[in-house]
Amino acid sequence: MKKALVIGAGPAGLTAAYELLTKSNDIEVIVFEESDCFGGISKTVNYKGNRMDMGGHRFFSKIPEVNEWWDKMLPMQGAPTYDDIILNRPMPVHKGGPDPEKEDRVMLTRHRVSRIYFDSKFYDYPVSLKWETIKNMGFVTTMKVGFSYLAALIHKKPEDNLENFYINRFGRKLYSMFFEYYTENLWGRHPSEIDASWGAQRVKGMSITAILKDIFGKLFKKKNRKVETSLIEEFKYPKLGPGQLWDVTADEVVKHGGTIIKNAKVTKLHKNGNNIITSLTYVKDGQEYTVEGDYIISSMPVKDLVAGMNDVPADPARIAAGLPYRDYMTLGVLVPKINLQNKTNIKTVSNIVPDCWVYVQDRTVKLGRFQIYNNWSPYMIKDLKNTVWIGLEYFVNEGDEYWNMTEEEFSKIGVEEMIKLGLIDSPDVVIDTHMEKVKKAYPAYFDTYDEIDTLVDYLSSIDNLYCVGRNGQHRYNNIDHSMVTSFETVKNILSGEKDKSNIWNVNTEKEYHEEAKTTEAGEVD
Repeated sequence: MKKALVIGAGPAGLTAAYELLTKSNDIEVIVFEESDCFGGISKTVNYKGNRMDMGGHRFFSKIPEVNEWWDKMLPMQGAPTYDDIILNRPMPVHKGGPDPEKEDRVMLTRHRVSRIYFDSKFYDYPVSLKWETIKNMGFVTTMKVGFSYLAALIHKKPEDNLENFYINRFGRKLYSMFFEYYTENLWGRHPSEIDASWGAQRVKGMSITAILKDIFGKLFKKKNRKVETSLIEEFKYPKLGPGQLWDVTADEVVKHGGTIIKNAKVTKLHKNGNNIITSLTYVKDGQEYTVEGDYIISSMPVKDLVAGMNDVPADPARIAAGLPYRDYMTLGVLVPKINLQNKTNIKTVSNIVPDCWVYVQDRTVKLGRFQIYNNWSPYMIKDLKNTVWIGLEYFVNEGDEYWNMTEEEFSKIGVEEMIKLGLIDSPDVVIDTHMEKVKKAYPAYFDTYDEIDTLVDYLSSIDNLYCVGRNGQHRYNNIDHSMVTSFETVKNILSGEKDKSNIWNVNTEKEYHEEAKTTEAGEVD
């Protein structure tokens, strides 16, 4: 029997393991996970009954295979959720689906609301052109935005960096208001220093033109209108947060005969003279173990993967060593209420604002974004009626001053910035806080990234090595595209296909341009 060694129990690793086990009876599967939990950066942290989503994960895909897979693991709700019941709020339910009030293994349908906080005012994200937006901007600024966008339509800039990419789609004025500072805060680099391909993946199809098309599509009730991913109004979400999907998948992997070893950090990959990886070494409880395998599926950061290999040529080794990442810290803050007024027509428990997350464009704070976990799922909160559970998100570098703060120091800064933004009035109202850190949360598109094709060619030349997922490919993939890299990998392994371009082409402009037609709910037609 052949043996597949899967590095990482995040979305890509667990998807690969499950697919191999369910599509073949001839391959033994062992998964190595560095931490003690599943989901990677899609994990859910349970702190005293209040759950935290690391980064905020909307489950939405235009790929039918992914939607079918999610539905198999977590069937869509067949009855209302707790907050829908309290509010007598209508929400789509699926006939025969599980009742979230009685069962945990269920996927919910949730409203998508996210806004931008800029100049002490709230704006829709993506920016809408409704009266409230114009009123917030003021007539003069609105005119400047309009003329700036027209100028960008006439004089296109070469898209050789992220700044020009944004200016071409939104105009310089809107870019400077809503993209420039946030992007610099996120990456620690000015957008002019970042490769445009990050924008091509993350803001695919988004522009003022797309916003206008969406507005008029709604206005004239156009059927089967195409909806850009950033404009969807509903999304799927696991009852107990994104980590629940991967906890369920891990259970299924074990049920199907797979082995998962937690707290197992892979440190070395051993290549023979024929450029084949014969085994890997991992460390658990201070002991080193070496395991032989026929296939290596890696979702670990490319930087660490290559550093652990023997006999890597100078160029690929240098490029991998220079690949940059951005790390993530979040502070959960439990309060009785927040000061933001719900001026929308969306009903919520305790009438809190309905946002899932808010992008912070205020240059006086380091905070990049905050989540309101109450709105992701009512089951994320221990006491939904009497508390609001906020996640303050900070983008940092491992080892910098924020990363090295104690939980008390980080909590103090987070609460102070909440007060500065007007979310709360005093630290005295804070019931509790909790800090979480995530290393290498965001693969970055600068430094040696512009040479990544050379690295990809080298990795692809190792016949039995398959790189999957966000960190495995150093590509800012969403969950669905990370899963598809594993679908493609398993197809190649089972068919004996040696060409790996199908795996590396997932979520590139030429292969995955999100051209599936969608309805207003964001479901595939």
